[in-house]
Amino acid sequence: MGDVAMTVPVLRALVAQYPNVRVTVISRPFYKPFFDDIPNLEFFAFDALGKHKGVLGLLQLYWDLKPLKIDFFADLHNVLRSKFIRSRFALRGNKVAATDKGRAEKKALTRENNKVFKPLPTMFERHAKTFETLGFPIDLSQPIFPPKLKLDSEVIKITGEKNQNWIGIAPFAQYDSKVYPLDLMQEVIRQLAENQLNKIYLFGAHAEIPQLNALSKDFTNVEVVHGKLTFKQELQLISNLDVMLSMDSGNGHIAAMYGVKVVTLFGATHPYAGFAPFNQPVENTFIVDRNQYPKIPTSIYGNKNVVGYENAMRTILPKNIVSSIQSLTN
Repeated sequence: MGDVAMTVPVLRALVAQYPNVRVTVISRPFYKPFFDDIPNLEFFAFDALGKHKGVLGLLQLYWDLKPLKIDFFADLHNVLRSKFIRSRFALRGNKVAATDKGRAEKKALTRENNKVFKPLPTMFERHAKTFETLGFPIDLSQPIFPPKLKLDSEVIKITGEKNQNWIGIAPFAQYDSKVYPLDLMQEVIRQLAENQLNKIYLFGAHAEIPQLNALSKDFTNVEVVHGKLTFKQELQLISNLDVMLSMDSGNGHIAAMYGVKVVTLFGATHPYAGFAPFNQPVENTFIVDRNQYPKIPTSIYGNKNVVGYENAMRTILPKNIVSSIQSLTN
């Protein structure tokens, strides 16, 4: 989800700076709402489990795309399936380009020994380079964000009218090494909820609902969102937040694509890998104390556990997170 969300600011810049270009985004149907408000952009649903499954399905996808009269093909994912489609267009004579994910650089950044600890290009810069290769250089320095999405009646039933600071918190991530300890997150929520000018919305997945309910149960101004809204309605709410507190995960990237201020907590990963949310200042980013845990980052995605690093995120203090959020809402 985060990978898809990170393409949105780049595509928004592309269509703004090249208004005569027509863009077709090929992705899973679930992600269509990300692109609904971008002009000159059409969404093509990739049916991964049906007609586009397997090699024959990818050939079908290519034939389904041919009537669109595509001139350029930008592969922003650069995996086997997208490479297959890219190669079909290249054989047809179309100009193609793919995002360089910098795998060798990232390996050097995350290895335990002889670590090369330096910032790498962001994914946004890498995607922009892909379009530059196709002949469409993009300036990301003056981003354009959409107006806040209109809240429909089902969202308003939960939120009411906006007369407080709306703070989103997404306390989970795909891997445990990127998740802030729940006792410390509970303290962050407690300090924020003490201020009745704050309304806090907790975001997560279905399996996380019991933990989200436990985090919210003692507070009248903390609301669990998942299960009460559709994904599209969650996006409406996210776009209207004042601040999103997120792990190194998709919710931070979704909030950032709407121009929402994002505070990000990095655990086993690090912003130097290029995955910090779009257009966020460095002071909105909290990282593990590398003096105590010098092997950080241990992986790009947080999928590698290192013995002795289980408590690394405890070096990020709740009071500092709360202070950052308060300064942004003030």
